[in-house]
Amino acid sequence: MASLKEVRNRIVSVNSTQQITKAMKMVAAAKLRRAQDAITQMRPYAQKLSEMLGTVSAGAETAADSPYKQVRPVQNVLLILVTSDRGLCGAFNTNVVKAAMIRINEQYAEQARRGTVQVMAIGKKGAEAMQRRGFKVNTNHVNAFGSLSFSTVREAAEEAMEQFVNGEFDVVEIIYNEFKNVATQIIRAEQMLPIVSTPAPAGVTTNVNYTFEPNEDEIITELIPKTLKIQLYKAVLESNASEHGARMTAMDKATENAGELLKDLKLVYNRTRQAAITKEILEIVGGAEALAGE
Repeated sequence: MASLKEVRNRIVSVNSTQQITKAMKMVAAAKLRRAQDAITQMRPYAQKLSEMLGTVSAGAETAADSPYKQVRPVQNVLLILVTSDRGLCGAFNTNVVKAAMIRINEQYAEQARRGTVQVMAIGKKGAEAMQRRGFKVNTNHVNAFGSLSFSTVREAAEEAMEQFVNGEFDVVEIIYNEFKNVATQIIRAEQMLPIVSTPAPAGVTTNVNYTFEPNEDEIITELIPKTLKIQLYKAVLESNASEHGARMTAMDKATENAGELLKDLKLVYNRTRQAAITKEILEIVGGAEALAGE
């Protein structure tokens, strides 16, 4: 059985850890509120922008001829992995990396064997994980969460768009955690490039008449790149909110586990202390009986 000093030291250590996890939970909760507000405001805008682009470009030659819609045989692949910069958020990062590996093994196995699958990492954990697996990782935008803003994410989107137009990559996909609630994050894999036209649901017709100023072609030319940048920015905001939700849940569970461990340690401490007192009493009684026998 452990000594009283050892048990006492463990109790102090676990108690300190519990205070840290409790503080981290509170910090994550505060950050989650701001991140959740940001993605809640972004979703309707991103959805409406995508719908408007689909409706406007349905019969436009400019949209059909857009370099972002060019479908080529898939030789070179770029996966944009959105993870976090820090750990202590449960399986948040592991799930994204696992989804990326499943996607590569199922969809791009041949390209992976040729070494033509590259990763653009937004978040340090994803970069580290994919580098360990032998993939070429673009780390130019790995610190995007350090100063998260549209301008920061726009640079990553513009780089991916330029590489696609130049023929460096034939397909670009985004893999990230979509925020559902504090305890639930859903892994999403979305194709960013080439743009895939989404047909309207069966039975749904759109009778919207648009007035274009200055002209239709110029608006579509401007709208397509903006939609792509917003698509990536939305994914990053989703991941940001998901990260704080996952960390809040993980720290809450860790705090509970520390409480359970403290109960067990205190029970062990009391038993050890009682055994030590009993031993001392027995030694005293034994000594007294030995003196009495003399």
